Amino acid sequence: MRDWWEYVPGANWRRPEGPGSSIVGRESEPVVHVSFEDAAAYAVWAGKNLPSEAEWEFAARGGLEGAEYCWGDEFTPDGRWMANTWQGEFPWQNQALDGFPGRAPVGSFPADGYGLFDMVGNVWQWTKDWYAAGHAQAPNNPCCAPLNPRGVAETQSYDPAQPGPRVARKVIKGGSYLCAPNYCQRYRPAARYPQAVDTTTSHIGFRCVLRST
Repeated sequence: MRDWWEYVPGANWRRPEGPGSSIVGRESEPVVHVSFEDAAAYAVWAGKNLPSEAEWEFAARGGLEGAEYCWGDEFTPDGRWMANTWQGEFPWQNQALDGFPGRAPVGSFPADGYGLFDMVGNVWQWTKDWYAAGHAQAPNNPCCAPLNPRGVAETQSYDPAQPGPRVARKVIKGGSYLCAPNYCQRYRPAARYPQAVDTTTSHIGFRCVLRST
């Protein structure tokens, strides 16, 4: 299942499919091929920040606490596609029933309850938190995660099974247009995944937050 990936030298945010590709005419699509440091540097330049995992999930839920998806508990309410995901058997059958075989322009699907577009689907999004397999327990409440978890130390984010030099990992959220029910159901607010900070792909982007304090 992993052999569908292809390394393309020269792919970057201006040429997301590699040399010969372009973002001309695609300016409304989310930026991709951005490493964590790239995203963090842009956020600083813009006077903003990257969200924590908890901030991202709060925003993605749009006020529907406990719902499976950003819009409720039914994946396609009344047959309507609510996010840019993969339809068909991944990776060989791309039915594009939602109208998009790849990335979609931002705003192609309904916003969540807070007016935010593409919180799930389309492209994964970096968060500022280091990845660990689970959240730390809440103080004096061993059954639960903290109300507003802040992630772990960088030293706890490494993959012990990774061969060669160790690379720290951040939490990415939201899933992408490559997420399918038979392979990756991470188009849910609660879903999360580790991503090496030095790696870029054609389905990972980011969004910024502006904090009042």
